[in-house]
Amino acid sequence: SMPFLLCLKKKKSPVPLGRSIFQKHTPPIQQNYQALLESCLKNKYLFTDDTFPAHISSIGTGALLKKLPQNLQWKRPHALHKSPVFYAANRKQLDLCQGLVENCWFLAALEALTFHQDILAAVVPQNQSFERKYAGIFHFRFWHFGEWVDVVVDDRLPVNEAGELLFVSSVYKNVFWGALLEKAYAKLYGSYEDLQIGQVSEALVDFTGGVNTMIKLAEAPPDLWDILTRATYSRSLMGCQTHLRVYFPSVSLSCVQTTKVLKNGLVAGHAYTVTGIRKVTCQYGPENLVRLRNPWGKIEWKGDWSDSSYKWELLSPKEKILLRKKKEDGEFWMSLRDFKIHFVDLVICKLTPDLMSQEDGKKWMYSLKSGRWVKGSTAGGSLGFCNGSFWMNPQYWLNVLPAEDSRKSPSSCNVVISLMQKHSSKHRNRAPHLFIGFLLYKYQESNRKLPPGFFARHQPVNKHQVFLDEREVTHDFHLEPCVYVIVPSTLEPQQESEFILRVFSRKHILREMGGNTSFTLSKEIVDRYEGKIWEDFFTKHFEQNPEINAVQLQRILNNISWRNFQNFRLSFSLDSCQGILALLDLNATGTLSIQEFRILWKRLLFYLEVFQKRDTNRSGKLDLVELHAAVQETVCNLMAIRYGDPDLQISFESFVCFMLRVEIMGEAFRNLTQDGKGIYLRESEWMMMTLYS
Repeated sequence: SMPFLLCLKKKKSPVPLGRSIFQKHTPPIQQNYQALLESCLKNKYLFTDDTFPAHISSIGTGALLKKLPQNLQWKRPHALHKSPVFYAANRKQLDLCQGLVENCWFLAALEALTFHQDILAAVVPQNQSFERKYAGIFHFRFWHFGEWVDVVVDDRLPVNEAGELLFVSSVYKNVFWGALLEKAYAKLYGSYEDLQIGQVSEALVDFTGGVNTMIKLAEAPPDLWDILTRATYSRSLMGCQTHLRVYFPSVSLSCVQTTKVLKNGLVAGHAYTVTGIRKVTCQYGPENLVRLRNPWGKIEWKGDWSDSSYKWELLSPKEKILLRKKKEDGEFWMSLRDFKIHFVDLVICKLTPDLMSQEDGKKWMYSLKSGRWVKGSTAGGSLGFCNGSFWMNPQYWLNVLPAEDSRKSPSSCNVVISLMQKHSSKHRNRAPHLFIGFLLYKYQESNRKLPPGFFARHQPVNKHQVFLDEREVTHDFHLEPCVYVIVPSTLEPQQESEFILRVFSRKHILREMGGNTSFTLSKEIVDRYEGKIWEDFFTKHFEQNPEINAVQLQRILNNISWRNFQNFRLSFSLDSCQGILALLDLNATGTLSIQEFRILWKRLLFYLEVFQKRDTNRSGKLDLVELHAAVQETVCNLMAIRYGDPDLQISFESFVCFMLRVEIMGEAFRNLTQDGKGIYLRESEWMMMTLYS
């Protein structure tokens, strides 16, 4: 061990006084939105943001400039449209389209966000408009290296001579939230140019503060469909990317290099949003389908299950009507088998507590530590690169504890560890990512930093740790409850950077070793979407019966302990259950699969929220006044006559039946219409829709 110690002493020699100072991460500019808004309104002027000016410097200095039109202008939405709208909540379709900035990765993540309105509202505050309290100022919130930051922008947007937006735009030309959010994101990272290269995974984390799971589809686990299903119904966000061709130099998604449209309709080296999944019943048996969207808002897959594929004729008319959308809007279906062949990575972003409601459910814990690798002090490099200095890296003591409410054996605890590096430059793409990773060791209780000899004698838990030149490295572990040490490092020694370390588990304690008592942020996560009801009750039912009929559906719904309905017995009649089954049973089997039931359950939770909000006297029924508030006024009277009792009172059971019918018929109309005004149906299709709805 002597040479080992000699190497160590050499590394610990004093740093010369002339050494450059550690380059800290440049924090974003903090501006007070409310104070700025009130000042503008009081003094009757429109806000202009000097920290991100309407100038070429905000666009960038590189390749993007060559794409700009000669007469580039900056204009506010009121100069571009007679009635601009900030956000149109009633739009059912994804409406954003990519512009000259080749940031498909950013847009793919943003579109995943639009499927979760409550999460979207955290990023895009909804009380903003071009009418009430308008002063040319808007703000957005992003999760930025461990904390939520508010980014303020003015609404001057770059346009060409014809007044068309150069960057992100909406299909609806009067909607501007996407363009303004892109401007705020560009400001956060330095310029529009800095959005040219990136990963879907990065933007998903910036929008949610979530933690990512990356699946290489060529080595996809056999239960990939189950993983997709769990992700779809547990409020996760998903994105993916196609294969890069050999002549593309970068692994990161820069569409500047990757605008090749292949014969099959996919774009090489391009990011897509995963917008849904569906198991369909063909004449030859079941088929698992994945729905995707191209952020360009056009250019679609041309293979099996594409809009014009013959495969749709193998489904029941109802299933075909409700799933197939014959529009060139960038959204399409493909089989899971083709998805695994043509896409390289699947990113699933699971949410952290910042966006969770505090309700009964499965409890998790989240801890965050900030640290840094400093030359001559804590930048020890990786074990494989230089054994002699590895021990110098920061070390974190992790005590994994069994959760009190865990029903599983405490012999294994699910722990997610994430390491994220912070770039020191204000511009995200000017400093390349370092190769980073971490090793995890089992350890006996102590607060002293582990000595060099420990690492020579002990093997890490994650023996096959791969160092990646990405912003974030995340790993899932199944660990027995005991004490561990996490050692984050760069691949090479003497590389400097700040980092944040995050740990998620059912229960744990995290602290830095070596006497440093720096602050640890710990929060409890309560995930209401994965509570005991879902975990035990439904799984048990569907293990016994893979498909359930109306009688079994009635039994399940009437045995659920419905939250906030304890005062009286909530019951679904057999007639209602038959109606629900007819609406959701697209393949006409007379039964519901667990997939179809999950769709129902997700909607039931939403309807329950709406119903409870409007049932002000907690009677368990809505009167006409409450009903007017719950659904659009135009259909209320018809609904009360069709679904109400003799006093025109609507029970929750009737409310569910009505809302399901409205949603499903609306979906059918949107899929079938060519012009948004009407639809053409063959007799068989008309009969199918009438009989089953």
